[in-house]
Amino acid sequence: MDALVLVVLFVVATIAGYKVISNVPSLLHTPLMSGMNALSGVTVLGGLVATALALVDGLKLIGSISIVLATINTVGGFYVTHRILKMFKGRG
Repeated sequence: MDALVLVVLFVVATIAGYKVISNVPSLLHTPLMSGMNALSGVTVLGGLVATALALVDGLKLIGSISIVLATINTVGGFYVTHRILKMFKGRG
């Protein structure tokens, strides 16, 4: 039963996230990306806590994978934001 609730929560969050992001004008994507990088850091922290509290080895493996993916997302987001902000700086 708990797994079903988690799957339903994941599906609802995915649909809501898609609806929110698809309605954002392209001019606001860069500031929102910076904010989402901070939220991705919270996701890494949540993955760490969930993995630490997992009792089954399979769930620990899934938690570890989530930590790796969230970390890649966070680092990649900061890298892309850095490159975008670098485009706005003057040369020299």
